[in-house]
Amino acid sequence: MIIWVLYDIKNDSARNLVSKACLHAGLYRVQYSCFLGSLNSNEKDSLELQIEKVINEETDKIYIFRMSKEQLKECTMMGQAFDEKLVTDEVKALFF
Repeated sequence: MIIWVLYDIKNDSARNLVSKACLHAGLYRVQYSCFLGSLNSNEKDSLELQIEKVINEETDKIYIFRMSKEQLKECTMMGQAFDEKLVTDEVKALFF
């Protein structure tokens, strides 16, 4: 399944840990606080547990969305949809 992880995390240390957890899980950074990639259910659950351990539930916001490749291809992207410095061709291939 395709997974999006988006976040707004106040604490720099927690934000860095979440970013590293997303990368370690195999997600790709598409914006500074937005990751995208394919994970199976166990990998998604593991990532959620890692994130839960480091965030402050009273101040931080985390969104984890699942979607199919078909749904992803239906998304509309405008302007600089991806930060060109951060996105690999592999991520672009998910869309096109």
